[in-house]
Amino acid sequence: MTDRHDAPLLVTGAAGFIGARFVDSCAARGIACISVDDPAYFRDRAEHAAIDFGRIVDRERLFAWLAGERPPLRGIVHLGACTDTTELDTAYLDRVNVDYSRSLWTVARERGLPFVYASSAATYGDGALGYDDDEARIPPLRPLNPYGDSKQRFDLFVLDEAARGAVPPSWSGFKFFNVYGHGERHKGKMASVVLHAFDQIRAGGSVRLFRSHRAGIADGEQQRDFVSVSDVVAVLHFALERPLARGIYNLGTGRARTFLDLVRATFAALDLPPRIDFIDTPEELRARYQYFTEARMEKLRAAGYAKPFLSLEDGVSLYVRRLAGG
Repeated sequence: MTDRHDAPLLVTGAAGFIGARFVDSCAARGIACISVDDPAYFRDRAEHAAIDFGRIVDRERLFAWLAGERPPLRGIVHLGACTDTTELDTAYLDRVNVDYSRSLWTVARERGLPFVYASSAATYGDGALGYDDDEARIPPLRPLNPYGDSKQRFDLFVLDEAARGAVPPSWSGFKFFNVYGHGERHKGKMASVVLHAFDQIRAGGSVRLFRSHRAGIADGEQQRDFVSVSDVVAVLHFALERPLARGIYNLGTGRARTFLDLVRATFAALDLPPRIDFIDTPEELRARYQYFTEARMEKLRAAGYAKPFLSLEDGVSLYVRRLAGG
């Protein structure tokens, strides 16, 4: 019989930005993976060319494959989702972000597998209720868009399951804040501002940022908790290795920074003076635009995660050097 520690991890969204970086980190640690996603993504995304994805399973066939083969598994890391914050097709988001996640949770529970999944800071909406990951504060949250709502509904499903004891042996969800880093080019418009800034600087020497449309906040002073994908991957491994018994946690740095800070760090990494132009935020986005996010990180720290997070300047510098081929 295969020892669970020798069995592979099942990773969904494995051809995505964070998923691919996580699978790559598993290979470096000698952990085998079963990579779940659209098979075309593994072929078509140039940033993934050097990654050993192990066995690849079509995301649309996953549950039939699991039922038929019943492979031994070490655990499930569920990173697959539609992450487009402008997606308005709620039926589609229900299917791929909520129903699919519930089915995976059931697999983990029935087979006694550790379960780690991606939630989102989009669940916090406009921030009026704060950014506290105390589970008692999660039900009242009101996301600003259907994507955030889909993530919120799965979080609430998990908390309901936990309340009645219908849980995997260990489980943890992470509200990802603004993740940036290598491997996100395929995300197009949803890629981080670091990548867009880098491309704009290379193309024309300047960067475009949204103007502020809120009194008291200057242009470019909108703030986000920007976190490097390398830190996100490190936390996911911590959750599996400790393991975290249960809970939903924030995953940011705990320090909000402005878009001006981020763009200036990008220019500095290229050893260039900053040139920034401001453009109006599109009308259709204004009502759903977050002007501030900042993760409260006390809960994860209390759970034992002690590693410092990369500063914005250090994280951007590392990323830009890789983009530039240095």
